[in-house]
Amino acid sequence: MRVVLAPMEGVLDHLMRDLLTQVGGYDLCVTEFVRVVDQVISDKGFYRLCPELKDAGVYGCTTKAGTPVRVQLLGQEPDYLAENAVKAIELGSQGIDLNFGCPAKTVNKSRGGAILLKDPENLYRIISAVKAAVPHDAIVSAKMRLGYEDKTLAIENAQAIESAGANELTIHARTKVEGYKPPAHWQWIAKIKEQVNLPIIANGEIWDLADAQQCRAVSNCSDIMVGRGALAVPNLAKVIKQEGTKMPWQDVRLLLAKYTEYETYGAKSKYYPNRIKQWLKYLKLQYVEADELFQEIRTLKTAEAIQASL
Repeated sequence: MRVVLAPMEGVLDHLMRDLLTQVGGYDLCVTEFVRVVDQVISDKGFYRLCPELKDAGVYGCTTKAGTPVRVQLLGQEPDYLAENAVKAIELGSQGIDLNFGCPAKTVNKSRGGAILLKDPENLYRIISAVKAAVPHDAIVSAKMRLGYEDKTLAIENAQAIESAGANELTIHARTKVEGYKPPAHWQWIAKIKEQVNLPIIANGEIWDLADAQQCRAVSNCSDIMVGRGALAVPNLAKVIKQEGTKMPWQDVRLLLAKYTEYETYGAKSKYYPNRIKQWLKYLKLQYVEADELFQEIRTLKTAEAIQASL
């Protein structure tokens, strides 16, 4: 069984990847999406979202804990996605992931993310172009939802991704319209799995060991991906692998302090108040103490004031 750390735009950035993989249990990280429009992204553009690439030549593209990191691309033009995939691989990315799941209105309006699930033929063209462009041994994966408005094309989309040559597929078990509202329809992953031979990673609404076990049983998938659950329980990967129980609050406090050191260094300090509050909103789903801490700092606007409270 593999546990993969999900890409979450503006949340699971390289700092959080570093922190959570040091806690342990993750087998792979996927970056926030790199937006591809009509040109090849600069080295600087790739390094901004995936600083792990800078040391890829020496250590491979991994977090400090040694967890592999795969760059995710988002766009709708096969040729430009292919050119950027080649660039990311040359920089050292451990494969390429293609985003067919982002539900954000601004992304969908510009023909990216989940809107592509309305057009299985374009999914096929994108995967085919990327596979043809990158070295034959490079992993090309995709992440999709069950559909845009409904699930009528779920199987056809997965079949298009498979027939184009993708190496693996992550399925978030909800449509774009369903967003992040419970439940996740894991049974649909099982339906798709019956129709394709592609390795599938199940994703959606996994918050604890019981959820992970039920997801694996219902979806018939060994591998799972976690996102919001990883923010709510920082050692969730180890919990799922039954290598430990939920991290005690005092250890979470130490992680918060470590994260504070990351985020308040240099120019990042202006983002810190929003980032720490954002993380506490997830933590309070599993820790009463996080809610108490959130109430203490929710009106504070400077990094210094929040650090003093912590």
